Amino acid sequence: MSQLQLPDRVFTQAADVALLEANIAALPDEAIVQLTMDDGSALRGVVATRPSAQIFRTSDGQEGINAVLRLDDLEHPEHAHYLWLDRVRDIFPLGSA
Repeated sequence: MSQLQLPDRVFTQAADVALLEANIAALPDEAIVQLTMDDGSALRGVVATRPSAQIFRTSDGQEGINAVLRLDDLEHPEHAHYLWLDRVRDIFPLGSA
């Protein structure tokens, strides 16, 4: 998880923070979801716990808001993905665990 300690982006503008918070609301505990990432890839899994907005600093010292999502892989539940929430472009609910 060390690569997640310094995000590429953090947010300070109200509209960006609101979008991040809307994505947090769409990811409740134990939701089964398919995510489309900013690079076009798709991941399917179970939300381990709802992410929460936190204050982070980027490598250049900029302070702002982001969130980390732990997504347990749907096909390989022993594998967890730790994702910066700002990289998620679409969330498709598939059910609940």
